[in-house]
Amino acid sequence: MNINNGKILEINRFPSPNPNVELKVITYLSNGLKVKGMLAEPIHEGNLDGFLYLRGGIKNVGKVRPARIAQFASEGFIVFAPYYRGNQGGEGNEDFAGEDKEDAYAAYQLLKSLPRVRDIHVFGFSRGGVMALWTGIQFPEAASIVTWGGVSDMTLTYRERKDLRRMMKRVIGGTPDKYPERYKERTALYELDKMEAAILIIHGVKDQNVSVEHAHRLENRLRSLDKSVECWYFEEFTHYFPPAVNRKVVHDLSKWMKNQSKR
Repeated sequence: MNINNGKILEINRFPSPNPNVELKVITYLSNGLKVKGMLAEPIHEGNLDGFLYLRGGIKNVGKVRPARIAQFASEGFIVFAPYYRGNQGGEGNEDFAGEDKEDAYAAYQLLKSLPRVRDIHVFGFSRGGVMALWTGIQFPEAASIVTWGGVSDMTLTYRERKDLRRMMKRVIGGTPDKYPERYKERTALYELDKMEAAILIIHGVKDQNVSVEHAHRLENRLRSLDKSVECWYFEEFTHYFPPAVNRKVVHDLSKWMKNQSKR
């Protein structure tokens, strides 16, 4: 791993939707590339746990939303959300849980370097779920991992999402039938024995974007390895929860994370 990963090159203030949360756009290094992300810090003094927010989607779909980042910061975290390479002025090309995993790892190191940050929690939504799992494998000292509507199996994503097949073939180089090993390399399920952090799985049972089968495969694999896992399944919801429920789940998962903190 590059020793300069996570090094901050540039900081620019960004207008915050919340008067108690300060937002900044950060340019940082990830394996030699200048990548961008958003930092959200509660204005009050004192040390807080870090929260690595790993976005879903690809390119302009699922972009980091300032209001969402500020929402997690207002729960009492210092939040950093990488945009991933090739996005919003960052160098390189996004790789859908391939080389761009390095951007998540470098973002973890960036958070770790901030003087106010204590333990670090990792959160992934949708495609960010698989990024969160890989980050937890890479950094076993992470305090907790949360995957919400998260991808866990890249081959399953290819099978389920006809609309993503063209992009996946382009980025990964072919189909899972032709290159099963390439899809396996991007699927964290096979490396979960290296994970030490407690994991919370949140999933809407009616999810059409990332089927609940992803959550079940992840849960079953973690239980077979005797890992610490908790599951919150919501029978009535899809990939997106109604606003009031969403706010409650954000509050509940933040509380869950703090209960996993090491100090």
